[in-house]
Parts: sequence; structure tokens; C-alpha cells
Amino acid sequence: MAFNYDPNSANTAKAAVDTSKKVRIGIVGTGWIADAHIASYKKMADVEIVAGCDLIPGKAKAFFEKHGVAGVKTDYKDCDDMLADKSLNLDAVSVCTYNRQHAPCAISCLKAGLHVLLEKPMCVTTEEAVEIIRAEKASGKVLSIGFQPRLDENMKMIKKIVDSGELGKIYYVQTGGGRRRGIPTPFGTTFIEDKTAGLGALGDIGCYSLDMVLNAIGYPKPLTVSGYKSDFFGKDSNYCGYRADNRAEYAKLFGVDDFAAAFVRLEGGIILDFRIAWAMNIDTTGDTLILGTKGGLRIPSTECWNGTVGGAMKIYHEVCGQQTVTEVPIIPEDKNMSLFDKKIRSFLDACKGIGPVPVPSSQILYNQAIIDGIAKSHAVGKEIEINIPEI
Repeated sequence: MAFNYDPNSANTAKAAVDTSKKVRIGIVGTGWIADAHIASYKKMADVEIVAGCDLIPGKAKAFFEKHGVAGVKTDYKDCDDMLADKSLNLDAVSVCTYNRQHAPCAISCLKAGLHVLLEKPMCVTTEEAVEIIRAEKASGKVLSIGFQPRLDENMKMIKKIVDSGELGKIYYVQTGGGRRRGIPTPFGTTFIEDKTAGLGALGDIGCYSLDMVLNAIGYPKPLTVSGYKSDFFGKDSNYCGYRADNRAEYAKLFGVDDFAAAFVRLEGGIILDFRIAWAMNIDTTGDTLILGTKGGLRIPSTECWNGTVGGAMKIYHEVCGQQTVTEVPIIPEDKNMSLFDKKIRSFLDACKGIGPVPVPSSQILYNQAIIDGIAKSHAVGKEIEINIPEI
């Protein structure tokens, strides 16, 4: 299968949406990421937002009022309380809680017979991911994980290049990225406290970098990992990325990673060299590289993860015995539908049985196992095996 680039390949006709039966949606957790979910749901003609809940009293009510959505029931103390209200006749939910509540809320919703769009990261540990998938299988419902960058046409192109065979057998992958100063405290402390986040840069943007390459190469099973993580910047009360009046408080509360790196062995003899950062004293940890026996692909890094690639990609290969470089131009952004809108639309289509699950849990289980493996390897100071039970 030869690689051919068609600049018009992303131009597809917009499918008509059947509005005869609306999908009744609930939103669990009404923090900042829920703003993106509701904004997209409001654009979908086949959606009715009927309920929402948050652990903070009054927060859900204020959230829906801010977004101008009337008639939404919000008088629930938590997710389970909302699920107990059978009068809602919910079809599906978006789980938008902080990381450590992803697993319990997703499991409860699946057990209640609802389709679930679960924000990334999937959860905190491998064990949690396994329990989520077991609940999914028992329910027979749709579970999709919130990796909207995968829906970008440039990300799809990476997979097309690998699948074409142009690179040959893949044997080494380098990926990662991050920010020079980018610990996400403007949204409060839920991202940086261990009791709420459990994971820092690893879970926030590391999962995206892993998905970009693992999806491209077919999500091979991770076998072993030697991981490292640190928190030098987050615990520094002089860190310039913090608000000046909150530096001491943020540094005291910081309990996750702001940098991580790992060497991962994957099935098929593939090596994954990974690093990610919320803060570091350099502009980039390097471009993403996918090396094969016939060619190599360079994917330019971005200054801060934004769901796509940082510039034109390049394929290094031989043509008629001569070394050459083929540039793959950036595919323009879809002006009619954002990546987040595509995430919501593809989830709804899967719920209605007219499309596949956009980001299957079976794949993200491996993503989660690598992230968790990095943390566990760092804790014992050596390489460990990644053990994923049969589900």
C-alpha cells in the first residue's frame, strides 16, 4: 500500500443528523472542561441536556445558568444521587470530574445503563482502568475516552503514513513535548493536588502524546517501563508561572509530577522513548520521531499541546536508491467543526448505533498502563513489567 497525499482528503460532506429522537444528556462535574462539553452539545440538534451534578453545592446550577440552558435538574449531591433519579430517562453522560473521580463516576454511570464520554486521562491507575472496562463490558453501552486530537486530519495522516508501509517495520518511537512554563493553576488547584488529580503532566498532556504515536502504530501492548518523574518547579514557591499572590500556597499543595520521562518496551520489538513537561528550562523536548526500516517520520513539536502537529511533517526515505525527503503539508483546520465538536458528534453517533466508538477503552487501557507504569517504576527506582489482566 503506497503512501499518497491528497490535500482534499479531509473535505467530507457534512452528514444530516436525525433529530427524531434526542439523546438525553447529563453532565457529571461542572468545572472548566465541562464548558467545552456543553458548548458542543448545544450545537447538536439531536441533544437534550437534562441534568447535571457537582460535589460543590450550587455549582451545577450556576454552570447551566451561565450557559443559558434552562430546565436542567441539578439538585443532586453527587453522581450517584443523580443516577438514582430515574425520572430523568438519561441516555448518556459526560464525565468531567477531576481525575480521581473518573473511575468511580464512570463505573456508576455504566452500571446505571448509560453511555459514557469520559474525559482524559481515563483514570489514575491501571487497576481503575480495568474496573471501568469490566463495567463497560457488563453494561453493553458505549464508552469513549476524550482524546479529540485523534480526530484532527493531521493526526489521521500520521496513521495513514504508517499504515501505508512507507516507513517499513517500526522499531523506535520518540515522543513527548510540553511547556516551558505551563503548570495549569489558573483553574484552581484540582490539577496540582494529589487528592484530586493523582497525575500531573503525565495525565494532562502526556496521555495525548502517547495516543498520537500509539494509535499510529496500532497500539501495541506495553511490556516493560523504566520511568522517572519530578516536581521541582511545582514545589518551588518562586516559580514564575504561579500567580504572585498564590505562589506559596500552590507550592505547598503541589503533589503531582511536572516532568516525566520513560523508556518503554512494546510488543513487536518497538522501543518508545517518552518525555513530557508542564515546566522545564528549554523550549521543547524535541520533535516526535517514528523510525522504520524503510523510512523515518519527523513530526514537529508544538510550543504547547494544541491537538495537532507543529508544522509540515517530513518523511526521510530512499527513492530509486537516492536519499530524499518528502514534505507532508499541514492539512488546514476544519472551519465548520472544531475537534471538540467532532468528539461530541462522534460520541453521539456511536450512542445512536450509526458510528464506531471514536476512542475505544481497549486502546486507552494501554495508554493508562504506560502512565501508571511510569509512576510505579519511579517509586521503586527500576524497570518494571507492565501487567495487564485479561478482562
